[in-house]
Amino acid sequence: MRENAVKRALARGEVVIGTMVSACRSPEIAPMLAAAGFQFVLLDMEHSSLSIESVADIILAAKGTPLVPFVRVPGKDHYLLSRPLDAGAEGLLVPQVETRDQVEAIIQATKYFPLGRRGMALKRAHSAYTPGDPGSYIQRANQETFIIVQIESETAIRDLDQLISVSGVDAALIGPGDLSQSMGVPGQTKHPKVTGCAKRFVEVCNRYGVAPGVHAMDRESAKLWLEAGVKLLAYANDINLIVDGGARAVREVRDLAGQLAWPKNREVDDRGC
Repeated sequence: MRENAVKRALARGEVVIGTMVSACRSPEIAPMLAAAGFQFVLLDMEHSSLSIESVADIILAAKGTPLVPFVRVPGKDHYLLSRPLDAGAEGLLVPQVETRDQVEAIIQATKYFPLGRRGMALKRAHSAYTPGDPGSYIQRANQETFIIVQIESETAIRDLDQLISVSGVDAALIGPGDLSQSMGVPGQTKHPKVTGCAKRFVEVCNRYGVAPGVHAMDRESAKLWLEAGVKLLAYANDINLIVDGGARAVREVRDLAGQLAWPKNREVDDRGC
């Protein structure tokens, strides 16, 4: 199991930048994102049609690059946590976390003995099919596997200390969309109710040595949260990068075409081109 580059960068106090994949199923998306400079990718199984097979293929492609593959799981059942890890994911983002019992169950399902009770299927993709000495391997897997709890409700914000003080939690990531809905301002991710959580969120995370993170969809939001002290930044997703980036490209080319278009009343030189 390779060293988790995201975990090491955060330990050095660096800001780590990644993105989310929710629609692109081709394994080629991983080296593309790596070439763009992203440090990690969140493969979204909560709000997408990505199958475990597609996720496994993208993870395998990512392993040939510096890109660190994480998976946002669709639920908290043991097998929903273990299957992406067995497929080679180097960490998980677990959504809709609200209680300490849930966090403790997540750690139990994702860490081997003595930290948890993750199933012992060692000769799999996560070990490159050659785990070697089981005792040494599970110790390294416990150390390198990166667990992120997603904070998406007023309840989770209120009880943040209880959630992230559980041993084994590496990062907490604010989900502004669901958080805005929980606070009665659905979709208003820049509302003071939402952004007002930033300072306390970062302070509590730092108190427990847990990396504070956020999923920001635009530059303005990213700036706000980075200024607050967020270190783990998931920026946009494949849909936004393609649709919004493509729309900008089309506008630029249309503007260029408009600037170069001949005036309609210009007479054509009959002497030829």
